[in-house]
Amino acid sequence: MGDNGVVTILTDVQSETPTLKLPPLQLGKLTIETPVVLAPMAGVTNRAFRRLCREYGGGLYVTEMVTARALVERNPESMRIISHDADEDIRSIQIYGVDPATVGAAVRLVVEEDRADHIDLNFGCPVPKVTRKGGGSALPWKSDLFTSIIEAATREAAKGDVPLTVKIRTGIDNDHQTYLESAKIARDHGAAAVTLHARTAGQYYAGHSDWSAITTLREAMDDMPVLGNGDVFSAEDAIEMVEQTGAAGVMVGRGCQGRPWIFGDLQAAFEGRAERIRPGVRKVADTVYRHGELLAEFFEDEGKGMRDIRKHIAWYFKGYPVGGEIRSQLAQVPSLERLRELLDQLDLDLPYPGDAAEGTRGRAGHPKKTHVPDGWLDSRNMTDAHREMIKAAELDISGG
Repeated sequence: MGDNGVVTILTDVQSETPTLKLPPLQLGKLTIETPVVLAPMAGVTNRAFRRLCREYGGGLYVTEMVTARALVERNPESMRIISHDADEDIRSIQIYGVDPATVGAAVRLVVEEDRADHIDLNFGCPVPKVTRKGGGSALPWKSDLFTSIIEAATREAAKGDVPLTVKIRTGIDNDHQTYLESAKIARDHGAAAVTLHARTAGQYYAGHSDWSAITTLREAMDDMPVLGNGDVFSAEDAIEMVEQTGAAGVMVGRGCQGRPWIFGDLQAAFEGRAERIRPGVRKVADTVYRHGELLAEFFEDEGKGMRDIRKHIAWYFKGYPVGGEIRSQLAQVPSLERLRELLDQLDLDLPYPGDAAEGTRGRAGHPKKTHVPDGWLDSRNMTDAHREMIKAAELDISGG
């Protein structure tokens, strides 16, 4: 056991710890040495959490999603969301929008004001209150609208030579798949890469993602990087996904919740090294406290930072023998001082608990019929009624 309760497992070439040397990811003029992307997650991937992740390993670290409309209106919270630390080498943001003109204007603002080096567009949100208005992962079904948004975004991004990528799901459900056509539209209009979350909107985050769809897309798009997303909860999962699919890299969402060190594991694995970070309770406690400090700094408000850290507690201590009473107190922590007091009450010498700390994390939800507007599936083209309706789909939420 090393300092702060960290166990780092080092194994030689005879071990069963898998590794896979993977080349850097090329997105236009950008080279991502470690082909790993942090998935945008609302309320999670803010500047504080991105810093923690970056300190463990390389990759592309994307902001929380912001709506195009909020950017154009210069909503103060959205402008905070797209802010970056001075040492973030590649400033990456994700935008969601349903109107081509608004998306184009948002990308233009970002490019002209030099607010990002990379832009991702989100078409993967499965949340019912978005899809029932035709937004999120329901939008690519309307190929004319999808094409118009891609055209507007890539045109504005190209003016500043800013690589633009697109995140999609496989479709609305198995009978209404859109990913192959959507990826080709994105490629043909100059997108630098496509990320496929290998689930339908109807699957939400439940069950297993269908990695074979990533293989199908990669084989159909051999002239553009395809990234895989879905069920990457460890470096071993990432290696298995790449070996099975031939993806150029992986996007990690729920797998990093409460585990910023997974990016150290991923970098080691893709550099051909068998090192893995296995933190004991002391290291986890110190990371939680530092996360709290960074959140207080990010929000410029200690109370708001503590309200935000509360949701991370269960993720950080998943599988660790931490009693229910102290977990409950940590989940209501009011201040940094109290956070430190509670963390110091833990048995800080307890080691990494093994498999109990691994596996799925976060809420998966349940498969459900995706709600879309009446008549939405009747045609791949927009109607006047649907154009009016979809304006309500631009809500300030994230997912995918």
